[in-house]
Amino acid sequence: MLPQDPVMLLSYINTQLRDNYGSLDALADGLDISEEEKKAITDKLASIGYVYSEESNQFK
Repeated sequence: MLPQDPVMLLSYINTQLRDNYGSLDALADGLDISEEEKKAITDKLASIGYVYSEESNQFK
């Protein structure tokens, strides 16, 4: 289960991207996250000012 708090979610997602997955799509596939759930995650992180950077493979 993913954290619901946006800051905790940010930390979790970035750690997973850094340690285990080469892209946001790979993370979604690996964690069995649907496209709708992936959009909800990116929207939640955008609400606190973070967007996904493919170049650095992290939300910043």
